[in-house]
Amino acid sequence: MGTFRDYISRFMQGRYGSYGIDRLTKFLMGFWFVLLTISIFWPSRAFVTVSLFLFFILYFRLFSRNIPRRYHENEVYVQYAGKVRSFLSRIGGSVKHAQTHGAQLRHYHIYKCPSCGQKIRIPRGKGNIVIRCPKCQKEFRKVS
Repeated sequence: MGTFRDYISRFMQGRYGSYGIDRLTKFLMGFWFVLLTISIFWPSRAFVTVSLFLFFILYFRLFSRNIPRRYHENEVYVQYAGKVRSFLSRIGGSVKHAQTHGAQLRHYHIYKCPSCGQKIRIPRGKGNIVIRCPKCQKEFRKVS
């Protein structure tokens, strides 16, 4: 048993896989697993072909001796993944803002000051009220 472990250890020396799994490999493994699962439940030649191709890419990266090239591939992936994540977080932030704005409309009226245009949030269900604008101090009447 010790000789097989030594053989594998010597075989992996100087290879990219001996340094652990980088972020690109994790992404490719996850994508491969998803495609493999889809191809099991929904048999399609395209899913099987792409999952097999990803499997070979994973093993090629694992056994590659060109460590700087694999490192560069990972850095490019990390750079583009960061851009995609920031874009998605901006979209998600605007969706979240719209959701909170919609939730506020259930509990508050949003009025604009007639003189300066400042938006003012007033609780619903208070009847006829006099609103004082916090920006220009002008008073106006509204029904909440």
